[in-house]
Amino acid sequence: MSGFESAIAALAERVKEHSETIQTEEAVKTSVVLPFLQALGYDVFNPAEVVPEFTADTIGKKGEKVDYAINKAGEVSILIECKGLSTQLNEKHLAQLYRYFTVTNARFAMLTNGREYRFFTDLDESHRLDKRPFFVFDLLDYNPGSISELAKFSKSSFDVDNILLQAERLKYVSAIKKVLEDWIDQPSDGLVRLVAAEVHEGRLSQPVKETIGTALSAAFKEIVRDRVRGRLNSALEDPVPEQTPHNEPDHVQPSDTGVVTTQEEIEGWLTIKAILRETVDTDRIFMRDAKSYCAVLLDDNNRKPIARLHFNGAKKKYIGLFDGEAEERVEMESMKDFFALADRVKAAVAKYDE
Repeated sequence: MSGFESAIAALAERVKEHSETIQTEEAVKTSVVLPFLQALGYDVFNPAEVVPEFTADTIGKKGEKVDYAINKAGEVSILIECKGLSTQLNEKHLAQLYRYFTVTNARFAMLTNGREYRFFTDLDESHRLDKRPFFVFDLLDYNPGSISELAKFSKSSFDVDNILLQAERLKYVSAIKKVLEDWIDQPSDGLVRLVAAEVHEGRLSQPVKETIGTALSAAFKEIVRDRVRGRLNSALEDPVPEQTPHNEPDHVQPSDTGVVTTQEEIEGWLTIKAILRETVDTDRIFMRDAKSYCAVLLDDNNRKPIARLHFNGAKKKYIGLFDGEAEERVEMESMKDFFALADRVKAAVAKYDE
């Protein structure tokens, strides 16, 4: 692992372990954003390179500031706006970046809450910031490809032309992924009709449409699950483990502690994520295995248990539920039993997000 990757991994651990104490914007800046820029090779202690509270008067607005500007060769190249860790980033947070982008020579803007880093440029209209990011880097859910794209913004590799060359492709990849994610949860009418034309003969009645829509969503999820299983099986056969995102289990074989993560536990974790998809961001749902049970946690926090999978050893399997004051074990005969307990699983998460 390179020094850059190690620095990013260390930041990810910091966000996971100390998320409760770095909620404010100022805490995010000092604890995460500045070390993030430092990992990219910028001298955060040089105000000529990383300019805090950057000010540039815009039409009708004087004295407004963005949190940071990065200078390259004496000119502003990246504008940065920071928000609190729990902030759900959206278009309204772009207001200041949008105005500043038009009056500086910056080619890129970054909006971040410390965990998620959204990169913008002017692909749609010259000198006007796009409303959609062309690249999003999530500290708690990244892969080698994301690391490679992020590295292009490092001080040593920063090349405007090279980044812009890839930006349009990345923009469409990001947008298409969002569409596909929405289709997994709720296939659009157009998609249902398209698939129906391939798998159904006869009139497309409303009941048939609903059946195909439900089947389509299930098929998407099975494809994702099969891909995950395939990758995990490959990892078992390959002596060199594949790097996986931080919220996926990476121990699928016996470790020095004797902990074994089974396929059933992985399937249980994925099923719980599917149940909670409409309730909470599934990137917040983590799996942490132990000898006696496998825990499913919100925000990877032991104080926020969603369920415990008691699948090891005994012939009978149980799921531990936390919608009450203490864990309640419920016997399970098959994975289908998860869905009968869906309301209780959702109730456990609701306790922590009240």
